[in-house]
Amino acid sequence: MVKLEGKKGRQAERLYLILAALFIASLVSGNLIFQKFFYWNFFDLHTFELSVGILPYPLTFLITDLIAEIYGKKRADQVVIAGLGATAFVLLILSLANAVPATEWSPVNDEMFQDVFGLTAVAVTSSMIAYLLAQLVDIRLYHFWKRVTDGRHLWLRNNASTMTSQLVDTASVLTLLCTFGAIDWELFWPLLWSGFLFKVLVAAVDTPFLYFFVYIIKKHFGLGRNEEIRST
Repeated sequence: MVKLEGKKGRQAERLYLILAALFIASLVSGNLIFQKFFYWNFFDLHTFELSVGILPYPLTFLITDLIAEIYGKKRADQVVIAGLGATAFVLLILSLANAVPATEWSPVNDEMFQDVFGLTAVAVTSSMIAYLLAQLVDIRLYHFWKRVTDGRHLWLRNNASTMTSQLVDTASVLTLLCTFGAIDWELFWPLLWSGFLFKVLVAAVDTPFLYFFVYIIKKHFGLGRNEEIRST
């Protein structure tokens, strides 16, 4: 662990806060927009049927891998817990908003609000449980492969940890949504396949970005191959 002092230390903390903010924003927005589904034709090889909530979600795994690489497992865990707390807070606010009656002149009436956010409690609860499992799996697998390879082969720990944790996340959240009645069980396997395959493709695509950001950050802070920034 490397302890940075002065300007470098302040920059490292600022970067950590920016990454944490992006992580929480991606997590919360994905939970709010999940009820819209779309088709994506992947070069005529496969047609994905996906919730738009999946679009910001892979970014959360890229960010936790980046934090784990630069700041270590403990600080990555802190971001995961902070995201869990932020999601619970948003759920509370939505519950209160749904409970109060709309005025007659309100542009969004009670029925419209219920249609858009009525299932959010189910989705957020399911997502929180699946998210916690998946993120903890991701961070621990990432550090397992980092330790085994002695800091080499960034592509291996990024993809091995993310793909495994994404399978855990997709299967967990769909199981809970089907159990709660938000989605029919007959859609479980098509959505599992589409969701997991999409996340695997994204994990492969984000690997060059992880290499780029890790290289830039480590070069800026003068970190060696297997060094991490210690919190101030």
